[in-house]
Amino acid sequence: MSWIVVAAGVIFLFAGTALAYVIGAASVLTYLVNGKAAFLAIIPQRIFAQVDVFAFMAMPLFILTGDIMNRAGLTRVLIEFSMALVGRFKGGLGHVNIMTSVFFAGISGSAVADSAALSNTLVPAMREQGYTNLYASVITAASSIIGPIIPPSIILIIYGALMQTSIAALFIAGIVPGLLLAFALFIINTIYAYKDDHPGGRDADIPPFWPAFRRAAPALLLPIIIVGGIIVGVVTPTEAATLAVITATLVGLYYGEVTWAKLWDSFQHTAMLTGAIFVILSAIACLGYIAGLLQWPQLLSDLVVGSGLSGLEYLFVLNVIFLFAGMIMDIPVALTLLVPLLAPIALAQGVNPTHLGIVLCFNLCIGLITPPLGGCLIIVSTVTGESYWRMARAIIPFALVEMAVLVILVLFPELSLFLPRLAGLAVG
Repeated sequence: MSWIVVAAGVIFLFAGTALAYVIGAASVLTYLVNGKAAFLAIIPQRIFAQVDVFAFMAMPLFILTGDIMNRAGLTRVLIEFSMALVGRFKGGLGHVNIMTSVFFAGISGSAVADSAALSNTLVPAMREQGYTNLYASVITAASSIIGPIIPPSIILIIYGALMQTSIAALFIAGIVPGLLLAFALFIINTIYAYKDDHPGGRDADIPPFWPAFRRAAPALLLPIIIVGGIIVGVVTPTEAATLAVITATLVGLYYGEVTWAKLWDSFQHTAMLTGAIFVILSAIACLGYIAGLLQWPQLLSDLVVGSGLSGLEYLFVLNVIFLFAGMIMDIPVALTLLVPLLAPIALAQGVNPTHLGIVLCFNLCIGLITPPLGGCLIIVSTVTGESYWRMARAIIPFALVEMAVLVILVLFPELSLFLPRLAGLAVG
């Protein structure tokens, strides 16, 4: 009878139904066809238990922080400061694009926000300097996935809440992988700069460093408050998120860009995004309960044990599964659907939960720049007017480099765990 559920899910999906509702409807059908209809009465309690997690309180606050800073004219000052740092090198604006994504990551924690902001501002500037619209669009999309890796990160909060893993440890663990990804993108941008003779170099018009730094300093305080407060132990991630909202508002007032109307728009946008995420979590709660009743995790675990996969082998197979999932699913959906099923097996085999969270979230972020979904590709393509499929082909070298960084992270867990251990956080 399970084929009925699969067929219904496919029909709903092709009918244009939102994925959260597809999962929810398929879950209810699964209860019915397996004779478990009586257990539907407990679903409201299961949904409440799924979303009643203290760590989730930080998520809407970080979303609100990023939205306020986006409306505060932050992109302009960060681009100017990045230009003062790396604009003098060959292919300077490409480096600026990557560096701005690093700074933006410490504020918004969102690849989508990063790609949308830079597509509106930096891509036109790159075109004016002689870059092709295609390359400017591709480097913007490729660098935007730094956003969810360097703290704060919405998806790391979701993983931490699902797996009862320290959000503080996950935040700090994301710093080195995020910077390693940026370094890899610097290298490939340099290669393209010399190969295609991109503009930039010593003759480029570079803004003075100290004036650019002074203008950017208020914005750069935000990641210091978030990460520094957590490392020192003064605040929890949720308290850091509250401080970040207050600081973001003050910084917006300093730049003279924040008004009551913009704040109200930020509150509305945050409410819609948070609501969408919680609808997904609710749908996954329905599916997770029936999965437990039907012993799907146990069956999956038996399959893994029977196949002889263990340790590093299983971790690589897990990454292949998540890579394909990231290509066709939203990250929150993939996390909440797959992590409770597949991650406990890896943990039982000795994989560190903090390291696993960084690897899986990094993995899913690559899906943001790969077809057929590629959320960041879609946004950049829409804003810049570049063909989606031309971008999909041109971004392949960048995606391969990012996959190579992922393999390095899998093979060398200490890259993720060094800073949390140095900060004295409880990681294995």
